[in-house]
Amino acid sequence: QVQLVESGGGLVQPGGSLRLSCAASGSIFSPNTMGWYRQAPGKQRELVATMTSSSSIDYGDSVKGRFTISRDNAKNTVYLQMNMLKPEDTAAYYCRYLYTGFTGINKWGQGTLVTVSS
Repeated sequence: QVQLVESGGGLVQPGGSLRLSCAASGSIFSPNTMGWYRQAPGKQRELVATMTSSSSIDYGDSVKGRFTISRDNAKNTVYLQMNMLKPEDTAAYYCRYLYTGFTGINKWGQGTLVTVSS
């Protein structure tokens, strides 16, 4: 079992910044991928950013140059620094832990809401 605890969402004005955190606990195996996806009302869930335990990173096109993902493998925690936020970044942000080894674990967090509005 893997548990994910997300934090850091909230209300921010356009152009502002927020930092999300996601801590994983339980049966953590490596190599793995942790990251963030988001879903706005009426839209499909989309990639924001992912990072493997060996530091390979992937960003969604809409956040490149504004968001930065990082992780602390010792703490099994992934972070998302979001700068220059736009109203279209408003969404529920979900943390994901993915292990594709023998046991195959794919765990989603409960989501944290980010609202960008003046």
